[in-house]
Amino acid sequence: MNLFRLYARVLALLGPEMRLGLLLAAANVALAVAQFAEPVLFGRIIDMLTGLQAAGGELDRQRFITLVGLWMLFGLFTIGAGVFVALHADRLSHRRRLATMATYFEHVLTLPLSFHSNVHSGRVLKVKLEGANALAWIWLSFFREHFAGFVMLAVLLPLTVVLNWRLGLLLIGLLAVFAVLTLLVMRKTEELQGTVERYHTNLAEHAADTLGNVPVIQSFTRVESEAVAMRNIIRQLLEAQIPVLSWWALAAVVTRASATLTVLVVFLLGTWLNFRGLATVGEIVSFMSLSTMLIARMEQIVSFVNHLFLQGPKIAEFFEILDTVPMVRDAPNAPDIGRVQGAVRFETVSFSYDGKSSAVADVTIEVKAGERVALVGATGSGKSTTLGLLHRAFDPQSGRILVDGKDIRDVTLVSLRRNIGVVFQEPMLFARSIEDNIRVGRPDASQDEVRRAVERAQAAEFVDRSPDGLGTIVGERGRSLSGGERQRLSIARALLKNPPILILDEATSALDAGTEAKLQSALDEVMQGRTTFVIAHRLSTVRDADRILVFDKGRIIETGTFDELVAQGGRFAELARAQFMTKDEAPAASE
Repeated sequence: MNLFRLYARVLALLGPEMRLGLLLAAANVALAVAQFAEPVLFGRIIDMLTGLQAAGGELDRQRFITLVGLWMLFGLFTIGAGVFVALHADRLSHRRRLATMATYFEHVLTLPLSFHSNVHSGRVLKVKLEGANALAWIWLSFFREHFAGFVMLAVLLPLTVVLNWRLGLLLIGLLAVFAVLTLLVMRKTEELQGTVERYHTNLAEHAADTLGNVPVIQSFTRVESEAVAMRNIIRQLLEAQIPVLSWWALAAVVTRASATLTVLVVFLLGTWLNFRGLATVGEIVSFMSLSTMLIARMEQIVSFVNHLFLQGPKIAEFFEILDTVPMVRDAPNAPDIGRVQGAVRFETVSFSYDGKSSAVADVTIEVKAGERVALVGATGSGKSTTLGLLHRAFDPQSGRILVDGKDIRDVTLVSLRRNIGVVFQEPMLFARSIEDNIRVGRPDASQDEVRRAVERAQAAEFVDRSPDGLGTIVGERGRSLSGGERQRLSIARALLKNPPILILDEATSALDAGTEAKLQSALDEVMQGRTTFVIAHRLSTVRDADRILVFDKGRIIETGTFDELVAQGGRFAELARAQFMTKDEAPAASE
């Protein structure tokens, strides 16, 4: 994205604050005019006094008082307008920064799982924080200083020609040379800073990845190697950053030199013109003040542009993620589906992650409300992907999925997912209290309902022995709990939601045999009267399923009850024999 278009888009993000932004812009224009008028009026006052001294006449008191009064008035206005701009620009910047962070956060949560699989969470967090801070800095600096500077340089500088066209053209020419030199530095650093920002992203991703796997790093004695890798990224970042800093240092030197040279040249030319009667002393004083002020403004703008180049890649990354369109989203005017009965139908559904190989191919399933269906098959056979399509983690490339006869793409995502409870294979817990984790699907549940869900998930024992009971904080990703305890909380969360459709994705995989047996009886009770899909590798958990679907390479290759599939002697029978689930294998198991 072009840097100036990026800048314009940042200002367009003011949204509901646009009215205040326009008011601040008007105040900046008035501020620029007042600051410009001060040295002009002061020069007129000097001319009055020097003219009076040379002619030896009487002072025009009325005109003198008027000029001094206007000069003081503009000075006081400059102070007042400066206070107003500074106060409200700060408040606007902070409000918009927080609002934009909230918008970004909400947007990221709506992006599909494919986005989160491909984009590191460290990068997402880094882009959020640095991007929002960069936006706030632009809003603040634009309204505090730079808009007034732009007005002064673009509009008021040409008016110096009216005061004295010779000095005015000199001033414009000197500032033009300065602007060209600055532009050359900007162009030189633009690409270099993009490389620097990529290293910053690598740094954030590596740090987040490392901190998220501390147990592995310590167990495999990887502390030193990870630290070395981090130092290497930092070294590469510095190697890329030093040239940029050198160019910015050059720009700073040019700025200081230009300020000194401009004042000196204006003074020398003004003196020469004065000797020839082409410039008054007051005009020389005015132009020296104007040149000093305009160079100061130019320094501010150069500093701003340097920082803009520094922040530009961060803001571009921020907008890149903000512009990412969710592949799964509500259709226009999609209705709320309400609470469903739970009848589900897949009609020749196909899906591919990469557009080449099929993860799900021509799957057709019809499930009645309240039916219990198990999905079995080897890892990668398409079981989890099929049920991911049901709760719209992604949408199929062909075919359709109906719930109670309605295409799930024609109803709102929120209403669809409100009807589906999922217990994932990997328990996903927040670094919050046990109760907060259970209430995720139903925040308004009563304390008794939470407690009942805990008991039905066979989690009451470890919850009661936790230091603060339901109020115990479980740590990042629930690390203070065992795998089985995390899974039981995940199940309690789904039970509290009480959805008409339940998906159990290896829900008991992390439990020991004794706990699994207790939990299975609780799940049997919970599954009564609701449509349930069970993904399982341990076939003992699906023996009582109404129907079992056997998947292979994204296709359903067998279907039937447990006994029917064993009798067929196909793929399911092989799986059952491998797990000693058939009678003829029982003796072999005991030998």
